[in-house]
Amino acid sequence: MLISVCIPVYNGAHSIAGLVEEVAKALKKQAVEFVLVNDGSRDESDAICTEIAKRRKDVTYICLRRNFGEHNAVMCALNHCSGDCAVIIDDDFQNPPSEIIKLVTELAQGYDVVYSKYHSKKHNLFRNLGSRFNDWVATVLIRKPRDLYLSSFKAISRPLIDEIIKYSGPFPYIDGLILRATDCISSVLVEHRTRSEGRSNYTLGKLVALWLNMFVNFSIRPMRAISLLGIATSAASFVLAVVFLIDKIRHPEIPSGWASLALLVLFLGGIQTMALGIIGEYVGKNYLDRNGTPQWTIKTIVRPGSKS
Repeated sequence: MLISVCIPVYNGAHSIAGLVEEVAKALKKQAVEFVLVNDGSRDESDAICTEIAKRRKDVTYICLRRNFGEHNAVMCALNHCSGDCAVIIDDDFQNPPSEIIKLVTELAQGYDVVYSKYHSKKHNLFRNLGSRFNDWVATVLIRKPRDLYLSSFKAISRPLIDEIIKYSGPFPYIDGLILRATDCISSVLVEHRTRSEGRSNYTLGKLVALWLNMFVNFSIRPMRAISLLGIATSAASFVLAVVFLIDKIRHPEIPSGWASLALLVLFLGGIQTMALGIIGEYVGKNYLDRNGTPQWTIKTIVRPGSKS
């Protein structure tokens, strides 16, 4: 079985060469190909990845024209891999390459995808809180099984890869594509290391963008929530109107409450603005999709064993 090891690279100049060597060592008894996708790194990742691809006969290196995001880079790798399965692993060494064989062995039992799960995660507090929120949102919006952790370190079978890469929109969410295509899913316990170099590239802005992809691209539940909120607000307004009318009849000397009126206007205005914002996300992303916004654009490709 040919294993495609797909690695999205972003500012990984200090780790990518060592990661490729360690993966190759861990899988020396397996048929392996590497697909490295440089997602607009600002360090020396391009030069280092190019050298790796020229030196090794099992590496395909793709350099994107700008930073498109981790999930877009992974989609690019999946579109260019040729293995019987693909293992997605980050470039930060937090997932030990020696654990890849566990994922592949479990995948061979007939699963479409095998996720990694951890006894304890070595991310910082902010990243762990973000992961927990992401996990909860995925459970609510895209029907993720409650006991499944959506790790970026996973193995995907070739039939599922072929389904995933049918998606051509500019805002992919890999786990959303997986969950809408199959429920033949497993997970295995693996080790999780402390990041070897630098800090996480996931800023608050990138996490919010990822959550919005999940909200808008893979679920209509936010729209339904808006409808339910509108119905609940209308019902509450009707009940309050009856209460205020009865109170006015019983106590006509009480002056009208300007503070409560202003509060009500602000409350309803906030709900309307939030609803318009969510609807705007749906409309805007649909416009960008229809407008042909690319999922990724390639600057250069270095094929296995290339000398130029």
